[in-house]
Amino acid sequence: MTVTEILAKLESLSDIKVRAMNIKRSGPENQFGVKMGDIRNVAKKIKPDNELAKALWATNNVEARFVATLIMVPKDLSIPEIEDLVKTERYAYVIDWLYSYVIKEYPDKEKLRLQWLHADDVMEARLSWSLTSGRIAHNPQGIDIQAVLDRIETEMPTAPPDVQWTMNSTLANIGIYHSTYRQRALDIGERLGIYRDYPVSKGCTSPFAPIWINAIVNRQG
Repeated sequence: MTVTEILAKLESLSDIKVRAMNIKRSGPENQFGVKMGDIRNVAKKIKPDNELAKALWATNNVEARFVATLIMVPKDLSIPEIEDLVKTERYAYVIDWLYSYVIKEYPDKEKLRLQWLHADDVMEARLSWSLTSGRIAHNPQGIDIQAVLDRIETEMPTAPPDVQWTMNSTLANIGIYHSTYRQRALDIGERLGIYRDYPVSKGCTSPFAPIWINAIVNRQG
């Protein structure tokens, strides 16, 4: 499929209600309003292709960029190419797909994490904390957790909202996976109060770190 054909297919799947809801939730105007399941189905019909993915990314269309993340081959991308993808996207939802399907699978992701730890770019900073959160949960060797907590305690209150979210995820994972630091993580969460009043649907866990930590720890027994 060509870029033109993919855009036409995505547009044919558009839903005005979905588009309105997405924009209401701070999504950009340049989107059709396609359900996530339909986006995945489109991507399943396309072979992995970094050049096509980059061409889709260049359209600036939200759904095209979602498809792009699903057809990229992470190991064949260079760090400058990944940085260009990140710096040309400001919508956190797309950035999170880029993280899940590309950056998290990138062989040199630790190099990116370290490179972005003190980045001025909001999305690079968001991703550095996503990568740190993943390390904390699954591969914490070499991570100075005390120093990470120091940064969260100092920086999270004034961090941009897009960065706060993944810093908070890191805080929660410290409390969930590292009992030695659990009480400090709980204390920081209580003291900062970030997401304390965040609205959640019935049956969902609050992103407020103390509630999140205790819920998962209790569930794990």
